[in-house]
Amino acid sequence: MGRAKILVVDDESRMRTLVRDFLVKSEYDVLEAEDGRKAVDIFFENKDIALVLLDVMMPNMDGWETLKEIRQYSQVPIIMLTARSEERDELQGFKLGVDEYITKPFSPKILVARVDAVLRRTTSAEKENILECGIIKIDVVAHQVYVEGKPVDLSFKEFELLEYFARNKGIALSREKILNNVWDYDYFGEARTIDTHVKKLRSKLGEKAGDMIKTIWGMGYKFEEN
Repeated sequence: MGRAKILVVDDESRMRTLVRDFLVKSEYDVLEAEDGRKAVDIFFENKDIALVLLDVMMPNMDGWETLKEIRQYSQVPIIMLTARSEERDELQGFKLGVDEYITKPFSPKILVARVDAVLRRTTSAEKENILECGIIKIDVVAHQVYVEGKPVDLSFKEFELLEYFARNKGIALSREKILNNVWDYDYFGEARTIDTHVKKLRSKLGEKAGDMIKTIWGMGYKFEEN
């Protein structure tokens, strides 16, 4: 993976230089903007920006407007940098979707530590939303499954069943337990509901991926990487 790219937005060139130098020393790539309008242009020209450091008081477009503009299209982590420390400003920032709020003057080392922490949280959350099991990749947020890189069209319940198998990889699961967790109700009838969905799921995944769903005779199923 390449170095994470950070957009620093502040109308004071001295402040941008200070922040940039510390971020570069910490092996981040840095883009700079002197006002909100320029920041928005740079943000949408660069699809791989990992985090935005955003000042509040700026000409042309202030930090609040810039934040609102970016949040219409992206959930990229944003840290607000401001000389204003009023509680209502902080509350407004969090309401608009700010991840962190740092008041000037601040320690550049502390700023870098905050950046590190926010990016760690973001990366961790993204990993939880992507499940990879052998040749199967499950994007939980997009509700999409890929087998050897090719998308597979699953019904809503088939997707939930596969996600449940993937999150319980290597564990023997009874039909009753599967129904209670995937269908969310107690099961008192035949096992056909599970068996029918597993049959369809195996077929759609293809022979190699479908074979990862093992039948445990008289009990249920177990999901294992081949």
